[in-house]
Formats: sequence, C-alpha cells, structure tokens
Amino acid sequence: MSKSVNGLLGYEGLEVVNPEGNNEDAGAEAQRGRWKQEDRDNYWKMMQKYIGADITSLVTLPVIICEPMTNLQKMAELMEYSYLLELADECEDPHMRLVYSATWFISVYYALQRTWKPFNPILGETYEFVNHAGITFIAEQVCHHPPIGAAHAENEHFKYDITSKVKSKFLGNSVEVYPLGRSRLTLKKSGVVLDLVPPPTKVLNLIFGRTWIDSPGEMILTNLTTGDKVLLYFQPCGWFGAGRYEVDGYVYNSEEEPKILMTGKWNESISYQPCDMEGEPLPDSTLKEVWKAAEAPKNDKFQYTYFAHKINSFDTAPKKLLSSDSRLRPDRYALEKGDMSKASSEKSRLEERQRADRRTREAKGDEFKPKWFNLSNEICPTPWGDLEVYEYNGKYHEHRTAIDSSGHVEEVDPKTIEFNPWQYDDSEVSA
Repeated sequence: MSKSVNGLLGYEGLEVVNPEGNNEDAGAEAQRGRWKQEDRDNYWKMMQKYIGADITSLVTLPVIICEPMTNLQKMAELMEYSYLLELADECEDPHMRLVYSATWFISVYYALQRTWKPFNPILGETYEFVNHAGITFIAEQVCHHPPIGAAHAENEHFKYDITSKVKSKFLGNSVEVYPLGRSRLTLKKSGVVLDLVPPPTKVLNLIFGRTWIDSPGEMILTNLTTGDKVLLYFQPCGWFGAGRYEVDGYVYNSEEEPKILMTGKWNESISYQPCDMEGEPLPDSTLKEVWKAAEAPKNDKFQYTYFAHKINSFDTAPKKLLSSDSRLRPDRYALEKGDMSKASSEKSRLEERQRADRRTREAKGDEFKPKWFNLSNEICPTPWGDLEVYEYNGKYHEHRTAIDSSGHVEEVDPKTIEFNPWQYDDSEVSA
C-alpha cells in the first residue's frame, strides 16, 4: 500500500500511500491530487524544514488546500445526528445509553474524512448555530498560540462542552494529528457525565497523490458517573483497502464485563448486539442498526454533506449575529464563491491584522480574555499531553435570551455585517 517516490527527481524516498492498495507505480499516484506542479514544488521546498515538527501553528497554509469553513464551524458538525442523544437521554438501559452516545461521537467521522483543510480561526472569532433540534451552539477561538477553540452546545436533552486543541507531527507527505482536547457530554434526564478520548488521525498524500484521511486507534467513552465505558477500535487501512472505515468494540459495565458489541463502518453505519461474558452474541439476539449516514450531495466540490452546507448558511444563524462569526470572514466567503485570488489576499490581510492586534495588546500590557468561556484552573491529562480547560461561562445564553425577549429586533441582512473579532479598533492598532 505504501511506496516511496523514486520516479520524481528531488523527491526520492518520499512516501506516497494509495488507499486502494493496488500495485501501480508510486510515481503515477504522486502525480495525482489537487496541486498544480509549480505550486506543489514550491510548497514542498518550503515545508521540508518542518519534517518531524509540530506544524499546528508554525505554518501559514495556502488557500488552495482550504475549504470555505473554519475549525469552529467544523466543531458544529457533530450536531447533525443529535437525535441519537435524544434516544440516549430517554433510554433507561445504561448500556444502551452508551451505545447511542458513542454512535453520536462516531457519526462525525463521515464529515471529518473530507480532505480539505478548514481555515484557522482568528483569536476572538466565534461561530453561532441555531435552528436545528432546539440546539444552541456557540464556539470561540480562545487562544492563538497554541490554537485552542472552545464550544458549548445545549438543548433539552444534553449539554456538550469541548476544549479543542491538537498536536501534530509533519512527516513529509503526511501529518499525524493528536487530539489533546477534552469532550464532556451530560445527559440531562439521568444526569450522567460522559468523557471522550478519540483516536488520532493521519492525513496522507498531503502534497503528492490523492489526499486521504485515516483514524486508526482506540476511542474510549467513559461514564464518569457509573464507571461503565465503551472501548472501540478504529481499524487502520491495510493492503488493498482492507479494514478501512471499520469500527469494532464493546460496551463494558463498571466491572469491565462486555455487555453489548458494536460494529460497523464510520462512513456508513453502526450496529449493536447484546453479548455474553466472552463477547459473543447472545443466542436468539440479532444485530440491529443504530445509525446510518445520510445521503450526501454528488460531486460536491468540497465533499460537503447537506448539513455542512447548512452550517455555512445564514439560515442557521440567530438574530443579531455576532460580528465575530465565521460566516462573515471575507476570505471564507470569497473561497465559497470560487474567487481564489480574493480569498488568498483576504486571508493574508486578516492574518496581518491579527498580528497587529497582538502587538498592540503587548504594547498596552493587555491580556486577551474570551467573551463566552473562562480559563479554568483544571489541567486535563490526555494520552498526548496536558490540556488547559476552558469552561463555558453562561454569558452567551444571557446575551441570546436578552435579544430573543426584546420587543423589537431590527432586521439586518447578516451579509452586510463586517467581520470583527478584534480586541481593538483600527485607530488603536495603527496608533
């Protein structure tokens, strides 16, 4: 499945991985992909010095590999199949409750297989999402170095909180991504609190060949209230594509006895079946499907689902959208409209303004403080490093309630709002 590129002068030894696992020459696969040769060669010259490094915040990436969405918006894609959390919240069986909840976390991987990179959020940028299953979702970029985003989602059935941070290792034509984030899900009826440790992800054929994504490793979902847990194994892609997308594992009780087996493919469907102490299906039981991926648009330029298009839409925005919202980014909007030149220039302009904002903050001795999240005293250990945890402070609900309860809200076309996540205005920055 994996071959070195020996047919391209200057790229000998560079690994190209074909997910289909056939035996064609790696040089032929390397010539595929979305890069023009000149862009590819220039990018490779720039990136060679970073091999082995964490490039999470070291490198400014070109628009050519981006999708018209930010990391804050991508965090909201988990909300698509929220009906699974309604089932979990209403379920009396503690083990089936974990089946529904774990499947909800698996469901987002269908969207995460996209090979385009979302924009890095500007410090102070936000994303608001409403008009779906009664959910209120708010995300905010709370730190720039290292990049950290925080989000809170809630409806009558659940509360979801995440501090999202990643560590990466650049390997030349691939990058390994390790999730240092903390995810907590609270089901309101039972009051149980669930903690997630997701598997790492590897992006292959970044520069040469067709880019694709694999997420081999363990996913662990623990009921912090009872000690029950789900342990699932995401199979790595093997020769000729064997095992790609496959997920298998069990729901265990607090004594670590298997109670329910789970199996399926993270890009298709997940099923479950009661099992015995050996993990074998119970006699007379049947394998039942718990989730199936929704139909997706055919030949979509950015491999978007219908839900991803909703996330970019102003139809899912609340009244009086915050001017710091990702939808309003001029680089994102230009890319969505297909204007690569404007997207690139606007991206550069925003990044320079962010640097100017930082210089002003340092000159004034100011410290950036998020609006909707507070840095807690908690340090959360993860398999890949410790994480400083940001907690939702409740102020967004107060803000939104005040707007929704006011007698009159002036109708404003959100497309006319100027993107503004900045701590200072232009006069302060240029002074």
